[in-house]
Amino acid sequence: MNWITSYVRPKINSMLGRRDIPENLWIKCPETGEMVFHKDLEDNQWVIPSSGHHMKIKAAERLKFFFDDGAYETLENPKAAVDPLKFRDEKRYTDRLKDAKAKTGMDDAIVNALGTIDGLPVVATVQDFAFMGGSLGMAAGEAIIRGFQAAIDKKRPLILFAASGGARMQEGILSLMQLPRTTVMVDRLKEAGLPYIVVLTNPTTGGVTASYAMLGDVHIAEPGALIGFAGPRVIEQTIREKLPEGFQRSEYLMEHGMVDMVVSRLELKETIARLLKMLLNTPLEEAEAEPEEVEVIVAEPVEETAPAQG
Repeated sequence: MNWITSYVRPKINSMLGRRDIPENLWIKCPETGEMVFHKDLEDNQWVIPSSGHHMKIKAAERLKFFFDDGAYETLENPKAAVDPLKFRDEKRYTDRLKDAKAKTGMDDAIVNALGTIDGLPVVATVQDFAFMGGSLGMAAGEAIIRGFQAAIDKKRPLILFAASGGARMQEGILSLMQLPRTTVMVDRLKEAGLPYIVVLTNPTTGGVTASYAMLGDVHIAEPGALIGFAGPRVIEQTIREKLPEGFQRSEYLMEHGMVDMVVSRLELKETIARLLKMLLNTPLEEAEAEPEEVEVIVAEPVEETAPAQG
């Protein structure tokens, strides 16, 4: 036992009335090292105010910021087989799932929600990286299909927020089969004449990039997001060449035509609402009416008449 830390310090703290400070009260910016107050960062949608660095955000918080007044209704995810291959590495797959569910409070990596943005009814599908790296397994695939089907049934546009490390290795070929299944649903949504907008967040990689994440009508990327199939290190080791600066980042991909625009999270809602109004041929908000011109009538001067002579 350390006498100073176990006895002296607690005694001094109690005398001075000190309280333990939560460890997550301040958050360090990964780019600049600046310390940002937790509440300020949360109010700014987890975007560092000074550097503009986009931190990862939970699915529930993203939906709250995205929908009008933060109001939305979530769809129940369909049931899927759990651990179909009885997979085990350092831990059993079932144990990993239990840990992820306890950590995030989610059934799997996908959340589907119904709500409005700028008054337009939409379906939003969000992939949460906190749940096993947003990996795509059978349960996630079924949930994505449920989101597309809801959009078709309710005749609403679909906005998908992608965030994933790729297919879920613990489910092997069954995970890879979700790629063509979700691709079929993209085709059905387009056959119904409904817009499909994809928001690529950090990171979007692997089989997700090779399927539904790159099949949208419009592709929007958050600033600095890593987007690609294989990671930069794997590519460098394969081709034995140094990659260009910023390779596979949002800004580089927009310059080379892989994404349509890079938009800050703070401006996503307004940007998507404007795009949907154009795609749905919905009239944009009418400009403020100009004041009516008032016709000014100028009276003609009255000619003075000379007084009559008596």
